[in-house]
Amino acid sequence: MAVTRRTVLAAGASLPLAGVARRAFAQEATLNAVHFTPAQVSYARSFLKYVEKVNQRGKGVVQIKVRGGPEVIPFAQLGEALKNGVVDMVNFPAGPMLNMVPEGEVFSATSKKPWELRENGGFELIDGIFSRKANAHVLAHVDGGAGFHVFTVDEPVRTADGGVDFSKLKIRSAALYREFLESLGAGVVVQGPGEAYTSLERGLVNANCYTVLGYQNFGWNKFTRFRIDPGFFQTDVLIMINRAAWERLGAPARKLLQDVAIEHERESYEENVAGTREQGRQMIDAGMKVVELQGAGRAAYLEKAARVSWERLAKRDASRIAELRAKFAN
Repeated sequence: MAVTRRTVLAAGASLPLAGVARRAFAQEATLNAVHFTPAQVSYARSFLKYVEKVNQRGKGVVQIKVRGGPEVIPFAQLGEALKNGVVDMVNFPAGPMLNMVPEGEVFSATSKKPWELRENGGFELIDGIFSRKANAHVLAHVDGGAGFHVFTVDEPVRTADGGVDFSKLKIRSAALYREFLESLGAGVVVQGPGEAYTSLERGLVNANCYTVLGYQNFGWNKFTRFRIDPGFFQTDVLIMINRAAWERLGAPARKLLQDVAIEHERESYEENVAGTREQGRQMIDAGMKVVELQGAGRAAYLEKAARVSWERLAKRDASRIAELRAKFAN
């Protein structure tokens, strides 16, 4: 094709527009993110909803690129990866980070809703602690409103006070609830969710502790046919961003990320409550039996669950416990 003067002029006229487009594109920030469960599990799916909302509304401002789950950064390393800036954003519980941020206990210890804690100053308080100790800004406490349950292979042995003989159980546990289960007399094996299937399959444990929501996604219900009620603690899943990555963002990007996080916080709470009810029904319909604690045994179980998180926090770092109790205590 012949290159005419008109062609050159037309091309030259387009250069300023191209420069504007490049500058606008350069202003769009990209954040890398990792979630703590495999993609098919409800917690990852919830996080991906948040990402989708941000990416739809944040075109030209900020985008989140999800690298994957524990196959990208192992569960046990994800908190350190966030702190050190290996990844910009994580969907990760506070529990596995208690050695780094003992005050993360408050997310599971409280029954207050996230938006109530935003109103009373509790969220600002705990965010400042995570900023100092984990180099992280807590965008949201998501998927709240439901607790953890012990699921057993065999029917639990009941006690005269309406409880369960936990000394008969060897439970696959997370660090978050290890001390509570030990206080009940149970044997405990702390493992990430990805290891639980093999432990149940090989008989290394005869019980597992997790939420109702997402339990079937791991296939654990193949082995555990009994669920102990009521649940204890509250799920403590957070969306966090590395503090340096947060501060590099422009004000519009920070506002968009935070606004969408607050919206998703409430939506995911409601979806978690509904999903827990529905998935619990599905497992019962498939043959799972519910073992309901009664009387004094039930009261002792719930009282211990309410107490143990605050006791553990007091042992690890009591410096802010009075402030935290004022905001988070039930």
